[in-house]
Amino acid sequence: MKLLKKKNSKSMYKTTKITLLLSVLFISGNAIAQASGETPDTQIEPPQPELQADKGYVKDSVPKFKKVKLDGIAAVVGDYVILESDIEKTLIDLKNQGAMTEDITRCSLLGKLMEDRLYAHQAVQDSLLVSDDEVEMTTERQIQSFVAQMGSMKKLLKFYRKESEASLREDINKINKLRMLSEKMQNNIISEIEITPEEVRQFFNKIPEDERPVFGAEMEISQIIKQPVATDAEKQKVIDKLNTIKADVEDNGAKFSVKAILYSQDPGSKSKGGFYSITKDTGFDKTFKDVAFSLQEGEVSEPFETQFGFHLIYIEKIRGQELDLRHILITPEISQESLDEAKAELDSIRRQVMEGKYSFAEAARNFSDEKETKFDGGLLRNPIDYSSRFELTKMDPTLYNQVRNLKDDEISYPILEQDPRGGGPKYKILKVTNRYDEHVADFAKDYIRIQQLALTEKQYEAIKEWMAEHIDETYISVNDANKDCKFANNWVKE
Repeated sequence: MKLLKKKNSKSMYKTTKITLLLSVLFISGNAIAQASGETPDTQIEPPQPELQADKGYVKDSVPKFKKVKLDGIAAVVGDYVILESDIEKTLIDLKNQGAMTEDITRCSLLGKLMEDRLYAHQAVQDSLLVSDDEVEMTTERQIQSFVAQMGSMKKLLKFYRKESEASLREDINKINKLRMLSEKMQNNIISEIEITPEEVRQFFNKIPEDERPVFGAEMEISQIIKQPVATDAEKQKVIDKLNTIKADVEDNGAKFSVKAILYSQDPGSKSKGGFYSITKDTGFDKTFKDVAFSLQEGEVSEPFETQFGFHLIYIEKIRGQELDLRHILITPEISQESLDEAKAELDSIRRQVMEGKYSFAEAARNFSDEKETKFDGGLLRNPIDYSSRFELTKMDPTLYNQVRNLKDDEISYPILEQDPRGGGPKYKILKVTNRYDEHVADFAKDYIRIQQLALTEKQYEAIKEWMAEHIDETYISVNDANKDCKFANNWVKE
């Protein structure tokens, strides 16, 4: 369901189609083939076979060359050159991703590419740099994904017309570095922008009543979790395995990143060789952060336990208050007996709530094993805006299917699921604690969502102001063929 049912050209919460599409496009597998910008101005026309009566065909002995003007400079932004072919490739990538491109013009694409380069150029000027290790790690993850899709590195190189893996990596590294610099600059621009309740009120009041956003049907959901406990013997098996890994790294020079890929059960870092970059404010488990910040560069921790399982941490680099680390998580095996006990306990809790001995919130506070929700009466938080409401059309499909048939005051039977963050299997019961019909935005009831819209507008205005200022002071050149474009920004300086 659309957030805004009315057209509102005056309000900045209606984002343009091109910005939405390109915000997820920046790095695309289909663009990699010639992404470095080093495009030749001639191309080889494949030789055509000649028919021969006895064998059917014979290959040409001399390839035919045809001179074709393939490229030219569309624009220059600071230290970055944008080729005409970059515009065409971006449009092809959008089409390959299934985007509707009827309303997208070459001029709008060129404008977006120039924005990206301006961010990256200024990031370098402001020393907002990205490390080569970070770029290469991202590239490695992407190549692994591409190889999995294509079946082999040989097929991948053939698909992207590259003679070597090194050449392919170099091109992807260039794309990733540009993207990461651009993102870092944009985040820096808006990172300290805050919004006051009065600004939220003013934002809401300036929207005409017949153009206010319409929010879809929503629900609030609460849960009670029981986490089956591993036996001491199973825990010791994991500790012994982690100690073996630690010894292999420290005594034999084994790579921690390889061990993480082979053994870690953390879905968020396994494919990256266990890599995380964190500060003390990063939303990780407190015990995990305490151990990480107690280590020296190059040191491997002892095995330690959190709610997710047992961990090893290796400190790769210390950069002031920021750590680059690698991490291995292994969760002890849970016996069927432990699973059955957890399910039986939830069945008992469910029965007592239905009999009125406890409210669902009281039972969550008393019995739930999930710290993030138990002290809030089991209330789930929407990961998009951290509010307690979930719009039905935007809910995670798995969660939606678990609650869609629940009636008012009904509690689900125990549901077994694997914790997506690691930590092994768990049982849970769910209850829909509130329902909200589709409605026009109400300042009091929908304050958090209106606040987010207002903040987005304020960030957009800050970006606009920054863009105008830096376009004025940066060397920018647009070729004659593109000077008639009606850009959103003043790229063609008067």
